[in-house]
Amino acid sequence: MMDKQKSIDALQFFITNLNAQSFQHKLQAKLFGSIGYKKLETKYLEHAAEESGFVDQFIDRLLDLGGELKQEAVGALPLYKDPIEFLKADYKVSVDGIELLRKCMDGIKDDLTTFDMMKVYLKDEEDDMYWSEEQLGLIEIIGGKPWIVKHAL
Repeated sequence: MMDKQKSIDALQFFITNLNAQSFQHKLQAKLFGSIGYKKLETKYLEHAAEESGFVDQFIDRLLDLGGELKQEAVGALPLYKDPIEFLKADYKVSVDGIELLRKCMDGIKDDLTTFDMMKVYLKDEEDDMYWSEEQLGLIEIIGGKPWIVKHAL
């Protein structure tokens, strides 16, 4: 039997935190753009929009389940002028978030609709994590300045 409250709680958690993360990516993109990192601005604006789309889906699902939507506060998230430092921090957020998402999904297996939505989100997060991992590997091989010239400007 499906425990709707578990799904509602999980959805609210991800609505709150993913919305904050999406806004951080938007601000980070704008900051990168303002200092000349146009490729990174485009990348993270697209990423923020993608995350916002997941937030919208989670909101709709929470309401479909009869849950009460809440606007919850999240602590300030840091912004970085150095794209490599941001990449490292964003990678850690992805790794930690994926672990949390997998644990959360274990608790909602009986709610196939929410589980499937979370599965799509998990795949997207894994893709983002692998991209960050690849970029950090490139930085290790070619160095920070060449990476910035190729991937950020």
